[in-house]
Amino acid sequence: MPIAVGVIETQTFPAILAAADAMVKAGRVTIVVQDRSESGRQFVAIRGPVSEVKQAMAAGLIAADACPGFAEVTSHYIVPNPPENLEAVLPIAFSEDSEPFWV
Repeated sequence: MPIAVGVIETQTFPAILAAADAMVKAGRVTIVVQDRSESGRQFVAIRGPVSEVKQAMAAGLIAADACPGFAEVTSHYIVPNPPENLEAVLPIAFSEDSEPFWV
């Protein structure tokens, strides 16, 4: 089964929280990382089957945009079938912390 990674970046933590909540409820995906980017924005990355990541990302984008205040989605991207090199360099691999939630 092809696995994808999806990332959403927003201006605020409440928006990324809303996006993450919507994503895990909308598809069989696992949150693999949530952190701040260098500009102080927030991002969350999910992993799962390609079709599920696409569905979850759509729900996450809607939820983040619906947050009140300055909760703009600054960027988002889906990488279907990321190569092993990408997983080794970026923090998108499944970890021991995310293991209980793997799909």
